[in-house]
Amino acid sequence: MAVSITRFTVFALLVCSFKMILSDNVVSAQCTGDMQGLMEQCARYVQKSGPQIPPSTSCCAVIKNVDLACMCSHITKEVEGVISMEKGAFIAQACGKPLVRGTRCGSYIVP
Repeated sequence: MAVSITRFTVFALLVCSFKMILSDNVVSAQCTGDMQGLMEQCARYVQKSGPQIPPSTSCCAVIKNVDLACMCSHITKEVEGVISMEKGAFIAQACGKPLVRGTRCGSYIVP
């Protein structure tokens, strides 16, 4: 029971974090792609807790149509508190859309 409550809490934090990014008018106006789909399909792959796991094909389908560099430029410290930027870079790579070396996602710089 405690495990399911913890997982729900982590998921809720991820959803809230993505909503913080998406509610930013600059992101909505400047970053292209299915932001809602990104939140729905990829949130579990970028959560801070747990192992790094390969993304699903549905997550990759969304990733391929999102301006990741633009999204990265709008990452806040609050978002970094619940989302792993390293895992985000990993799923971008795994989906065949790697972030360019030196791209800054919040405080994380892609090696």
